Amino acid sequence: MRRADDPRYSRAFWLQDRLYRLLLGILLRLPYRWRVPLSGWVLAHVVAPLAGYDKRVRDNLALIVPDLDEVEVARLARKVPDNVGRTLIELYSGKGFVEHVTRQPLSGPGLAALDAAHRAGRPVILVTGHFGNYDASRAALIARGYRVGGLYRPMDNGWFNDHYVKAISQIGTPLFPRGKRGLADMIRFLRSGGMLGMVIDQHMSDGARLSFLGRDALTSLAAAELALKYNALVIPTYGIRRPDGLDFDVVVESPIPNGSPEEMTQALNDSLGKLVREHMDQWFWIHRRWKGTA
Repeated sequence: MRRADDPRYSRAFWLQDRLYRLLLGILLRLPYRWRVPLSGWVLAHVVAPLAGYDKRVRDNLALIVPDLDEVEVARLARKVPDNVGRTLIELYSGKGFVEHVTRQPLSGPGLAALDAAHRAGRPVILVTGHFGNYDASRAALIARGYRVGGLYRPMDNGWFNDHYVKAISQIGTPLFPRGKRGLADMIRFLRSGGMLGMVIDQHMSDGARLSFLGRDALTSLAAAELALKYNALVIPTYGIRRPDGLDFDVVVESPIPNGSPEEMTQALNDSLGKLVREHMDQWFWIHRRWKGTA
């Protein structure tokens, strides 16, 4: 399809992308320690009210934790988009971001299994969610010599997607777009003993109806299905933002035991859900996670 005929490259998306580029260009001129919190502030106090993100946070919280105190709801309606804004500019910050995700040693009960798979050349599916910074674990592992690729979902805005993919490529490659275009390369990478990073906490219309945070959510089974087919370990891993707002604890959890794809994916949902309840302000409550099930 020619770009002129591709709805992802519409004039409206082009104008939207010009604004993104202007904001990113201004922020990237600032020192890292100022750029990250400022990006969080702009998204929380300017973009979120205009885009309706704060309302979406409130609606999702009302669905999952209806008895939550209004003071805490108001705090989360600002802190959640603040974390999203920090995450966005971090992904465009290349070396600065990598330096911050490698300041702390890796931790968690799955480190031994991860290292053993790395030494043996066994494939690994590294599963995370839109929590903290969802690319922190990929960045931290690549910086330490692990061969980690990433599966990503192309953005609806093609203009934005082009420079977003270029930015996250600076953290590490290979990257595989979700869908037929990236499938063959992704499978070759897994078969060669690579580690593939995936996020599974977005609404998938053709997904399985599983529980997430106590409510039915349509969830992709792809991580478990790939692992079973290619004898890969499935290991949840997370980049938990530290209180300073800049550094991370990169946690590697124990591998998910083999079972049916539904059982394995439910275990992944439970793993992420536990962390979300412990750090409510770090999950992307702006997503329409329960669309079609609530």
